[in-house]
Amino acid sequence: MKNTTKKSLYGYLAIAMALMLVVGATVTLGQMSSNASAEAVKVSENATVVTSPFTEAVNKVKDSVVGVNNYTNASRNSYFGFGYGFGDDNGGSNGGSNGDSNGSSREVLQSSGSGVVIAEGYVLTNYHVVDSATSLEVTSGDKTYTATVAGSDETLDLAVLKVDNLDIAPVTIGDSDVLNVGDWAICIGNPLSFTGTTTVGVISALNREVTSENYDIYGRREDVVNYMIQTDAAINAGNSGGGMFNVAGELIGVPSMKYTGSYYSSTSVEGIGMAIPINVAKPLINDVLEGKTTASSSSSSSSVSGSSTDSTKPRIGVTVTNATNFSSYAVQEGIIPNGAYVTEVESGSPADQAGIQAGDIIVQADGTVITSTSQLISILQAKNVGDTASIKLYRAEGITDAKSLDDIKDGEYKDVTVTLALLDNVKQ
Repeated sequence: MKNTTKKSLYGYLAIAMALMLVVGATVTLGQMSSNASAEAVKVSENATVVTSPFTEAVNKVKDSVVGVNNYTNASRNSYFGFGYGFGDDNGGSNGGSNGDSNGSSREVLQSSGSGVVIAEGYVLTNYHVVDSATSLEVTSGDKTYTATVAGSDETLDLAVLKVDNLDIAPVTIGDSDVLNVGDWAICIGNPLSFTGTTTVGVISALNREVTSENYDIYGRREDVVNYMIQTDAAINAGNSGGGMFNVAGELIGVPSMKYTGSYYSSTSVEGIGMAIPINVAKPLINDVLEGKTTASSSSSSSSVSGSSTDSTKPRIGVTVTNATNFSSYAVQEGIIPNGAYVTEVESGSPADQAGIQAGDIIVQADGTVITSTSQLISILQAKNVGDTASIKLYRAEGITDAKSLDDIKDGEYKDVTVTLALLDNVKQ
């Protein structure tokens, strides 16, 4: 019995000793954990704040990247008199502030993009950002400025805006010819109206050939090839016209487009954006700042016509009709340019001597784009015998014998000079 009691006592003592060891170990570990936390906090408090290599560049230029709003006229009751749906395009109802319910026209926001201040009072952007605008606004923070197009080049997809009272410092324009694949690219713009969005990537490729469909100033559709900077910096709707900068904060490109995939494939595409090299934009910028006219398209407002049978007026010796009379569909689709279509050339006439042929389309005379025969007549009848006219024409093989649009081959523009003379039996 006594032995049993001793054994029990020894058992209790062993259990007590084990518990003391566990508690001691727990306290020791707790103290170690507490000390480690103190050391961790101490390290964090003494750590240096690290910024990215892009921060200084972004802070330097971000205020010079602005928003560009494109407004156009639209009829409230465009859809068969029932309007656009519930309220107007600006989120209002019953016509809004700029229109009423009787189908009248009012300005609506067509699109928004970005721009960069490149000189005092001037903003560089994409042509497609300002295309077809009846009015333009430049925005910066809570400020809004009225803008006008000072110069543009639709083929290059570039435009320079004149903005009065713009009190924003211009950026420094860099040199896109010294770029290398792998260089940093900082893109700043207003994608989806998120003002001042900054994305960073690298230059993925240089001189990337990009083919797009465009219309020249005479209305003919053509494939345009531009050479772009490819980047993986995120570019989205609204980034167009903004800035691509290097780490020094110099403007090196104008973000213009992104690839999202092929029409013929369901494969998604990420990280392929394109920017126009800034050196491509420099001639347009310089022309605008030097006060030169640089609009990519123009048309004459003259509608003065003269008698085609007045023998006292000098002629060049052609019979013409509007190109739309030859084929309105071909003009509409841009297969041929608009202008004065030559149906007949008088043998031995000034036009014949200059090389003008039946089937040619006169698209320009003395620098004026021709959109109707009356324009051409007006220009020529303002001249005297012996005066010359600078004529630009379009000539396409097979146009006179074409039975379908497929028979009309690609043509080319030619420049000729015609000396006017008095001719008795000449129609024009």
